[in-house]
Amino acid sequence: MSAFGSKADILRHLVSVPFPLLIGDHDPLELQVTWHLDETIETSAGSVAAGNTGDGPELVLAHGWPWSSYSWHRIIPELAKSYRVFWYDMPGYGRSNKQPDQRTSLDVQGQVFSEILGYWGLSRPKIIAHDFGGATTLRAHLLHGCEFDCYVLMNVVAMRPWGSEFFDHVGRHVDAFSGLPPHIHKAVVEAYIQGAIIGNIDGEDFANLVAPWLSDEGRSSFYRQFAQADERYTAEVEPLFGKIRCPVKIIWGEDDPWIPLARGNALHELIPQASFDTLSCVGHLPQLEAPARVLEHLGAFLADQSAS
Repeated sequence: MSAFGSKADILRHLVSVPFPLLIGDHDPLELQVTWHLDETIETSAGSVAAGNTGDGPELVLAHGWPWSSYSWHRIIPELAKSYRVFWYDMPGYGRSNKQPDQRTSLDVQGQVFSEILGYWGLSRPKIIAHDFGGATTLRAHLLHGCEFDCYVLMNVVAMRPWGSEFFDHVGRHVDAFSGLPPHIHKAVVEAYIQGAIIGNIDGEDFANLVAPWLSDEGRSSFYRQFAQADERYTAEVEPLFGKIRCPVKIIWGEDDPWIPLARGNALHELIPQASFDTLSCVGHLPQLEAPARVLEHLGAFLADQSAS
């Protein structure tokens, strides 16, 4: 399985209508509303929507593809009890700037991440990264000199290969996909996102993951990400994994249909100093599929680094 699902998976979802919004019971959490985007940061790739809350050591959340900072909303309240938590929507994602000629590939995202840390004045924050957020923050750390206090990599894109037949196909035919009627485009996005999830997530959460891609600018940006995907941006940092300059924890949903556990094991072999935890019966979105379990695994690691 690839990081982005097979063509067969996408087509199977497309013919399975209606698309159910997955609703289920979650581990009990205090779901007070603390996720928000009330800050605008100007970067070399356009304006970025951001937010922060809490008090304590600084902690930055880096989301991935095709998500936004909303994907963290179920763990932010608990983290904010002990940390000053920062988050943002990557350029081209969520509520951040989306422009027709915009470059939002991983090389750009790594540079933007370093710019955002500078804007916030964070010299050595804790980092939690998911999916493309992994490659983004690895580039910031290993190529742009950003220092991290400690580092969590969760179901991350970090190593080749991470393309797929479907992903490559869309990348070669962006104009055709961008011209899909809105209801067909919505079906594609819903099927694509649903293909990452094997556990139950709340229906509103699912709808809010899909929503940023449904506007005219969102639709164009969605397909533009396929066109700009390039494995050379992970190839550049793979040889440097042994030079990570902080404690590392890898967390992996064992049943991830996009980036299988074998990729997590391979990453661990390249970062042998890292601790490695897996989450049974969890797919590609642990922070929404099993937020309480994610917090449990994060808690001891983050606290240990704060105490050291």
